[in-house]
Amino acid sequence: MKSRRHDKILEIITEKDIETQEDLAEALRNSGFDVTQATVSRDIKNLRLIKMQSSNGRYKYAVPKTDSSRLADKLANILTNAVVSVENVDKMVVVKTFTGGASAAAEAIDNLEFENIAGTVAGDNTIFILVRTIESAEIIVKSIKERIDM
Repeated sequence: MKSRRHDKILEIITEKDIETQEDLAEALRNSGFDVTQATVSRDIKNLRLIKMQSSNGRYKYAVPKTDSSRLADKLANILTNAVVSVENVDKMVVVKTFTGGASAAAEAIDNLEFENIAGTVAGDNTIFILVRTIESAEIIVKSIKERIDM
């Protein structure tokens, strides 16, 4: 859910000049997300959004063009190129990678900040992700498959 909400926030601030957290919360609610101001505040922090001056002289939220966004792209690229398969077994997600790729792919998965992950362990070519619910495990598997076009 958080990943979808973050995607929606990025879409909203790209399409509109959003000046305040309240404006962003309202736009999210209008898009079907039940959020509080505190949730929006955490999302802004997690996404590392900044305020910048718009063409009309007012301030709006924006995504900084920094090394951290390039790092996120690189990590997503690693995930895409390293993962061979992904499945869930109850509350455990098992990710298979090419030999030597598990550590880098696990770092990428950790940076995706999925909800309900209790822990991640990476070996040489396998990652075990312990998740708190079976439903969360299924969501994580689906999300990883979507990101790597499986």
